[in-house]
Amino acid sequence: MNMREYIEEAESVLLHTYNRYQIVFDKGEGVFLYDMEGKRYLDFVAGIAVFALGYHNEEYDNALKGQIDKLIHTSNYFYNVPAVNAARKLKEVSGMDRVFFTNSGAEAVEGAIKAARKYAFLKDGRTDHEIIAMNHSFHGRTMGALSVTGNPKYREAFEPMIGNIRFAELNDMESVLGQVTDKTCAIIMETVQGEGGLRPAKENFLKEVKALCEERDILLILDEIQCGMGRTGYMYAWQRYGVKPDIMTTAKALGCGVPVGAFLMTEKVGKSSLAAGDHGTTYGGNPLACAAIEKVLDLFEKNHIIEHVREVTPYLEERLEELMGRHGCILERRGMGLMQGLVFDRPVGDMIHAAMERGLVIINAGSNMIRLVPPLIISKENIDEMIEILDDSIGS
Repeated sequence: MNMREYIEEAESVLLHTYNRYQIVFDKGEGVFLYDMEGKRYLDFVAGIAVFALGYHNEEYDNALKGQIDKLIHTSNYFYNVPAVNAARKLKEVSGMDRVFFTNSGAEAVEGAIKAARKYAFLKDGRTDHEIIAMNHSFHGRTMGALSVTGNPKYREAFEPMIGNIRFAELNDMESVLGQVTDKTCAIIMETVQGEGGLRPAKENFLKEVKALCEERDILLILDEIQCGMGRTGYMYAWQRYGVKPDIMTTAKALGCGVPVGAFLMTEKVGKSSLAAGDHGTTYGGNPLACAAIEKVLDLFEKNHIIEHVREVTPYLEERLEELMGRHGCILERRGMGLMQGLVFDRPVGDMIHAAMERGLVIINAGSNMIRLVPPLIISKENIDEMIEILDDSIGS
C-alpha cells in the first residue's frame, strides 16, 4: 500500500477525532522525520514536546530492547526494579518525595485531583471542597482533567463536569483571591500554559499563590506535563522560581515516546491523602515504561540536555525576533526555553501546510499561533533551517 492508500484506510477504520495532516510518517532519525515516500521533514513538534532526545537514540532504544527481553509487565501487586530506579531518579531531579506512575498526562492530573480532595477530606470529613483552575489552561481530555481545563469549547459537549471547580486568570492575583472560599482545597495551573497560548506564570504571581496556599493549607498543583522535562532550561519550570508545588504532574518527554506519566507529591501530602485502595492502574509503572524513564533521566544527565537548552534558547529567540521584524503579521513572541509561540494577526493553518510542503513540521496553539516545541537536541543549524522555511511559508 502507498501513503495515500494508508490515509484512505485510516479514514475508514479510525474514529474521526483528529483532523490529521496528510502524511504517514515511517521513521525518524535525530531531529528529522521521514514519510513513506522518503521525504525528509525537520521536526519542530517532537510528538507535541515528547521526543526530547530525538528519534532513534541508540542508548534509549537498547534500554527498551533489553527490558523487553526481560519483563514487560506484571502488575502493581508486585514490585519491579525499573519502577524503583525510575522513582528514585525522578525524586532526585524534581525535589518531590512520593511518586505515582500513570499511563498519560491526563491520568496524572486525575490522580492529582483525587489526592487533593482526599487530603481535604481527611482534614474535615467534608466532600464539598473546591478547586481553583486557570482560564485558557489545558490539562487533558478525561473528565476530571477536562473539568479543570479553562476553555469552555473543550467542556461544553460533555457537561456536567465534576463539580466545585472555579476559574481565575493566570498572573492576576486579585482574580485568584476572588475565587477563594473556605471550601478551596487546591489551586491548579500549568507553570507555562501550552495549548492555551504559551503563557508563562510570572514569578511574583507564583510566589503570591504559594504564600496563599501555605497560609490557608490549600494545595498547590503545578502541571508540568508539557513545560517540564528540561524544556524551559530547568528540569521543571517551577524550579526557575523556587516555588515548589505540593503536587506536580509530569508526562510527555518523561518517557520520550513510551506512554507514561506521573504525579508526585511532598511527604506531607503523601502521608495524608491517597492510601491503599484509593487509587490504582493496571499498566502504570510497569517495567517497560519505567525502564524508559530511567534511561531518559540518565541520558539527560549524561548528554547535558538542560545545559544545551540554555545554550540554544537565546539563539532561537534571537532568530524569532528577527523573523518578527520582517513580517508585520507576527504580533508577538511568547514562551520560555524551547517552548515558543508566534502570535499572528490571522489564522495560521495555511502557513503550517506551506511549511510542511517545504519539509518543516510545526503545529498551532489556537487558530492564530504557531507553536514550536522541537526535540531538545536541536542545533543552531536546525534553527536556521527552520527560520528559512518558516520565513518562506509566511510570505507564500
